[in-house]
Amino acid sequence: MAKKSVKSYAKINISLDVVEKRKDGYHELDSIMLPIELHDSIIIEKLNRSVDNFVTVDDFSNGLIHYNLATTSINTMAKKYGFSTKFRIYIHKVIPMQAGLGGGSSNAAFTMKAVNQMLDLGATNEELIDIATPLGADIPFFIPCVPSRCRGIGEKIEPVEVKNNYYVLLVKPNTGCSTKEVFNLADSIEYKHPNIENVLKALREGDDDLLAESVGNSLEEAASRLVPEIAQLKQTLKDAGLKIVLMSGSGSTVFALSTELSSLRKVAKQLENHYFVEITKVLKK
Repeated sequence: MAKKSVKSYAKINISLDVVEKRKDGYHELDSIMLPIELHDSIIIEKLNRSVDNFVTVDDFSNGLIHYNLATTSINTMAKKYGFSTKFRIYIHKVIPMQAGLGGGSSNAAFTMKAVNQMLDLGATNEELIDIATPLGADIPFFIPCVPSRCRGIGEKIEPVEVKNNYYVLLVKPNTGCSTKEVFNLADSIEYKHPNIENVLKALREGDDDLLAESVGNSLEEAASRLVPEIAQLKQTLKDAGLKIVLMSGSGSTVFALSTELSSLRKVAKQLENHYFVEITKVLKK
């Protein structure tokens, strides 16, 4: 296989608990992540007689991050499995940057999976997760890319059951959030801890009232101080009658979940001239 095209999906955090900051500087997390249909597109092909990998990203707002993650993931795999093949990678961006939607992490994970298939390496998901863990906290999730509870520094992954078929309204302020800045500020204020067990129960049983009152994100207060529009957008969505509303990841995207597509479309129409607005859906498998 000399060339492969893959969809690189985004994610939302339906809850994110920062349990503690570890002595090694990493944060111990307990998060429920759902893959969503919004995706970048990646074309990856083998290069003959090349001494390096080449990555092209058509979003120049922060292409260096994608370059680093995609090339680092391939170089790490090359060391592990002893191959010298080089690749040209073209990433068509749809997932916005600094949005809390995992775009760069997804690109790295789906590049790894493509290389695994193209070179017939036979690496298991567990092996790819081991390789991905030091590269970024969200990358391991995208290896299986199913609704999951992710703990530790993102490497402990358990699939979770989602009963309802959810549509997702994504609204991102024009200002993004730097993950590093958000964590630095969050470490200086008291973390709020969502009830993850209740969120799991609500997802499993399809109890949207319980889900609405249980979701939470330990990073939301810090991100809202850096980008005040986050809190304003959350209130706007709730005032419009949407119940399950939260910020994803380290921000700045705010999302609403609903089984009623029409209610999300109505709100999206009011906001689409001012923000990045997208309606997508949760992927269960």
